[in-house]
Amino acid sequence: MARELREDRLPPLSLLDIPPPDDGVAGAKLAISDNNTTGRFLKQEFTLDIVQAATPAELVAEVVKRVDEGIAYVVADASAGTLLQLSDALKDKDAVVFNASAPDEALREEQCRVNIKHTAPSRSMLTDALGQYLAWKQWRKWVLVVGPAPEDKLYADAVRRTAKRFGHKIVEERSFAYDPGSRRSDGGFEQIQQQIPSFMQGLPEHDVVVVADEGELFGEYFPYRTWISRPVVGTAGLFATPWHPAIELWGGTQFQNRFKRLAGRTMRSLDYNVWEAVRSVGEAATRKNSADPKVLIPYMRSPEFELAAFKGQKVTYRAWNGQLRQPVVLATAKILVTVSPQPGFLHQTTELDTLGVDQPETKCTAFKK
Repeated sequence: MARELREDRLPPLSLLDIPPPDDGVAGAKLAISDNNTTGRFLKQEFTLDIVQAATPAELVAEVVKRVDEGIAYVVADASAGTLLQLSDALKDKDAVVFNASAPDEALREEQCRVNIKHTAPSRSMLTDALGQYLAWKQWRKWVLVVGPAPEDKLYADAVRRTAKRFGHKIVEERSFAYDPGSRRSDGGFEQIQQQIPSFMQGLPEHDVVVVADEGELFGEYFPYRTWISRPVVGTAGLFATPWHPAIELWGGTQFQNRFKRLAGRTMRSLDYNVWEAVRSVGEAATRKNSADPKVLIPYMRSPEFELAAFKGQKVTYRAWNGQLRQPVVLATAKILVTVSPQPGFLHQTTELDTLGVDQPETKCTAFKK
């Protein structure tokens, strides 16, 4: 597993959201254990090697070194730019990179690479999952609040696409200028209690407030503080996620308990994305009874590959951009609310392709070569 140590991030708004040191790594360890449970019957053994670096150049160099030594499967927790550098450095080698954390649409579209698979949902998958539920609820009129960070603006782009796709209307957009000083000071909550209602005055009639705050720096201030009483959704309030520690359905309780015994904590989304990636390799190795990357990598790309992922149905990789198609959970901090695709959203191939960019829309050309 390759981890990019990004020290430039501000701490999350809540102390409850500070990532554990083994975020993602614990998911890999559980998947290795699962792979070996089946693998021992086929005389297969799976091991985990962790590479961490503070700069993209160091990370790429270390990963290339491991691949040259025989490792063919790289699970990456890294930024979009670093992923592209990894991909290009490995393009002539029998290796595949699993993107477990970057939601950037460009990685699946204009800048797609044939040697990258994405277990992390794209931003459009997350916002489409939310948009379907809001359509089911008939909450059609949205106010969009966008943070100052570049990733906030990318999330807002996905929200606009979703609104157009499912017939919603963004009645107004507002940019939130975030001051990181107030939240750590004594009485900072009092300033926020006054600031948010004032910021939300004078809006047209709307059903929900959609917050675009991927850095989790201000969005959690909005529930219960808006000028008029409206639900908050997006990156705060009701949010879309590949996994949630409250999932009990589809064998989720047993899955969660196994993870808790291993890691001593609940499973986070990055853990789950990494688990899917490592399990994809194990499932392919089991089905093909092979360890040869020249056999397993094309098989994972084929329509015959599928993975049981504790979501009620098998998940598969899209042949046109390498994205793992999967149900997306909508949840609050403590409880699962629903799972998309929602009833009534139909597709000629699979309802899972109603989430995110579909094949006729894709700008990815790498997989056509």
